[in-house]
Amino acid sequence: MTIESVAVFCGSRNGNNPLFVKHAAELGKHLAMLNLKLIYGGGKKGLMGALADAVLHNGGNVMGVIPKILIEWEHQHESLTELAVVADMHSRKKMMYDMSDAAIILPGGFGTLDELFEMVTWNQLKIHDKKIYILNSAGFYNHLHHHLRLLEKEDFLYEPLDERVIFCNTPVEVFNRIS
Repeated sequence: MTIESVAVFCGSRNGNNPLFVKHAAELGKHLAMLNLKLIYGGGKKGLMGALADAVLHNGGNVMGVIPKILIEWEHQHESLTELAVVADMHSRKKMMYDMSDAAIILPGGFGTLDELFEMVTWNQLKIHDKKIYILNSAGFYNHLHHHLRLLEKEDFLYEPLDERVIFCNTPVEVFNRIS
């Protein structure tokens, strides 16, 4: 399957570790260099903003999808290639999934985890078959990785974890795995 667009789910805050912002910007640069369209949450704050700015700075295309309720909260990015304002979070996730060929998860909070788990669930239910790459910057997702392995070990998954979710430690590793 050829990948032309990638949904990226990440925080609307920077987090405490400067590596999170650095990895978001590196990921954005790689997306632009590889001519992969970024589909993301449409905000200009935090990791979302660093990611979108890097793609745009490097001549790439960025599609933002933001619910009306979050225009103020996440501070809608005004310089995107395209922007869709949708009714709610569910519409946002569905549009992002539908428009993308794969997903990358960066550090983030409850919203990022919600997006990750909904996508993994849809994967398991065969609603889609898109690969999910987790950028484990500075070991941010180590505990989650261990817990997902426990789900696998205790036979709560329908297929091996690595069939759907791929953990990577750097943006370059993500793109080496996508290729």
